[in-house]
Amino acid sequence: MAGILGTSSSAILTSRPLSSPTSKASIHSFSPSPGQIQGRKFYGGISMPVKKGKSHFQFSVSNVATELSPAQQQAQKLSKESQRPVYPFAAIVGQDEMKLCLLLNVIDPKIGGVMIMGDRGTGKSTTVRSLVDLLPEITVVAGDAFNSDPQDPESMGMEVREKIIKGEELPVMTTKINMVDLPLGATEDRVCGTIDIEKALTEGVKAFEPGLLAKANRGILYVDEVNLLDDHLVDVLLDSAASGWNTVEREGISISHPARFILIGSGNPEEGELRPQLLDRFGMHAQVGTVRDAELRVKIVEERSRFDKNPKDFRESYESEQGKLQEQITSARSSLSSVEMDHELRVKISKVCAELNVDGLRGDIVTNRAAKALAALKGRDKVTPEDIATVIPNCLRHRLRKDPLESIDSGLLVIEKFYEVFS
Repeated sequence: MAGILGTSSSAILTSRPLSSPTSKASIHSFSPSPGQIQGRKFYGGISMPVKKGKSHFQFSVSNVATELSPAQQQAQKLSKESQRPVYPFAAIVGQDEMKLCLLLNVIDPKIGGVMIMGDRGTGKSTTVRSLVDLLPEITVVAGDAFNSDPQDPESMGMEVREKIIKGEELPVMTTKINMVDLPLGATEDRVCGTIDIEKALTEGVKAFEPGLLAKANRGILYVDEVNLLDDHLVDVLLDSAASGWNTVEREGISISHPARFILIGSGNPEEGELRPQLLDRFGMHAQVGTVRDAELRVKIVEERSRFDKNPKDFRESYESEQGKLQEQITSARSSLSSVEMDHELRVKISKVCAELNVDGLRGDIVTNRAAKALAALKGRDKVTPEDIATVIPNCLRHRLRKDPLESIDSGLLVIEKFYEVFS
């Protein structure tokens, strides 16, 4: 994990002694810097002190390090080894379109997620879950249920914002991005969270039990068989994905919390189509087909057999490739902001969208972002027409209006229009 994890797992940084040191992340205290905070903004109904300029707050880190005891190191090692083994992302054979869409969303989460549709048994769920090893680290407030960002008020939970307003110091830690699975049978309370009405009425406090949307904040929400999801849950996901906030209302009590996540869905088109409103929320769309080449099929079967026989040895055999991929992603994320795109290319992208009658502007925005992310992944600081040609079918295919009499694939329609405009 050296490519992504840049912090030492054997030290803890803190401004005061912690009762139970953890080796999972480095921890330090965070507090707003008095005298430099000016003005106020309102987030979720609470006035939030902010500093004029780009930076909201400042960090204060002390130089206190605590090493883990041999017993704690052994317990950590046993805990890691006892976790369910995940198939390595680098070991996935074929399905390049799906893998590219997932990688681009890890590099730039603002692309808006991926919808993966294809035949059953083509490795959709396996590939998505294998993405866990490649996810980068983020800074969160330790012990917070919403993975609050200590520097971004819009990604903070209510309690964290109130503590910062009071000037309290908060423990901050780095941890890996969460990937949350949304089961098909989940209830609305499990997804959104619940309010303890009895406690609210008797004690006068808002007793909120966070749900899956809270856990997925600043992370990834994966919905397998998304086309079979109940309509009312689909509406909840739409609202949260659009606003970045989840609101729970019970008996006149209302609680809101941040819910900014990358939405990844997979499904089999034979089991039903998605509503256009939900399709449009996904930044990219990947089509997955069954591998037809006999030699490639044999290789996939042999690799899976190796993994099932000895998952630990199999993962170790791909450790080097996984590390290189992590380093490539880390480099792309750091250089993404410096990638440029010529105005002429932007105009041509919008012309393709206009001539394909794509509703709204999400297609234009996502195509621009995806092309920049691909250029960063390839180690370049400028977008080329080839980058756009690679990503534009995945960005626009699912946004075209369906014509029941049209036999040609929507992705081919996008490619034809691309070459017509860019020639």
